[in-house]
Amino acid sequence: MNTMRPGFLTITALVLLVGNVRAADEYPLSIWQINGDTNRIYLLGSIHLLREQDHPLPAGIYTAYNDAEKLIMELDMDNMDPFEGQALANELGLIQNGRTLSDLLGPDLYAEAEVLATTAKIPITLLAKAEPWFAAMTVEIMLLMRMDFSPSFGIETHLMERAIADKKEILGFETMRQQLELLDGLSEEAQNAMLMQALTEGVELEGMMDAIIDAWRKGDVQFMEDNLLADMENYPELNRVIVVDRNIDWTNQIEELMDDDIDYLIVVGALHLVGDEGVPELLEARGHEVVQMRQSAN
Repeated sequence: MNTMRPGFLTITALVLLVGNVRAADEYPLSIWQINGDTNRIYLLGSIHLLREQDHPLPAGIYTAYNDAEKLIMELDMDNMDPFEGQALANELGLIQNGRTLSDLLGPDLYAEAEVLATTAKIPITLLAKAEPWFAAMTVEIMLLMRMDFSPSFGIETHLMERAIADKKEILGFETMRQQLELLDGLSEEAQNAMLMQALTEGVELEGMMDAIIDAWRKGDVQFMEDNLLADMENYPELNRVIVVDRNIDWTNQIEELMDDDIDYLIVVGALHLVGDEGVPELLEARGHEVVQMRQSAN
């Protein structure tokens, strides 16, 4: 649930301006800069699945990447074992006691889920052995991939491939087991809500994703707070476990990097970087200067 020193930025056609400098032909990025004691840390909000048409990414991302000596992502992606991942998904994501998804949801909620799945053209029978949280993830991925979104075009995979080619070290804040255990540990009510939300949003997902990607490209924090974060806050347990608690943990880990003599590019889901309990605000509350970066529109 993956390094720039002061005065060492490369010169590119893109001009990144940090601080109070503002011009009419600039716009913000979904990247924040934190000055450590002896280094710089760049915090990039990510969209995990993208389409081929969403590339190239904003040039500021490549500027940050080129100056980075190490990458930190939610997971150490270059060391992930797909067989271990499948084993974990089977262990934690599949119902083990002979019951089915309909048993866990109960007749009324399952009937509602069937209607929503039919509307979204999702064969709900394929989810019969899935825990509700795992069914929710499966539904979302199925819908996104139907619209040509893929993790292979996602920001993490894109930067990981560059880092491997450039022999840059990639680290992770969490392990895959930790991420899946967070989801598997959610209450029955929270898991059910997660699944019903995924099914309810299915028919509107394509338009939603276009708006989200546009806001992400423009660094439109207000849009992400008003739409993504506000939706998540309607589910207090999900918000606490998936967003807030992890933000606090990552903030602690980032503070430990601030006396290093190397610079970092940190890549986490964009939702973790907005709102009063987002990582930038948590760092500012601890006395660190955090600045949203901007780039030229030309």
